[in-house]
Amino acid sequence: MDHFMNPRNVGEIPDADGIGQVGNPVCGDIMKMYLKIKDNVITDVKFKTFGCGAAVATSSMATELIMGKTLEEALEISNKTVAEALNGLPPIKMHCSNLAEQAIKAAIDDYKKKNESSK
Repeated sequence: MDHFMNPRNVGEIPDADGIGQVGNPVCGDIMKMYLKIKDNVITDVKFKTFGCGAAVATSSMATELIMGKTLEEALEISNKTVAEALNGLPPIKMHCSNLAEQAIKAAIDDYKKKNESSK
């Protein structure tokens, strides 16, 4: 409940190194994650989520879990990790933790694509 009532890291990073947006058309949740990366480490992370309380809470927790991590460590964060960090989610809301995992991966993929083309 705390991550829903007081979400951490809400907002946008205008000059983000990686941006990932994922959505679930079935429930209408849309999650957008912004990353700042320096020397392969996530130095800042923000999110904007349009969705239910569980979607906001999982977004918030995901940002807390990846802050200060290497890209490889962040890619290991699973939807189960996010749900467990929130002390569980109702089965009907587990898809929200999937979105959080997918948003992390999408933002890192975006960063990698941008940096491959600049080499």
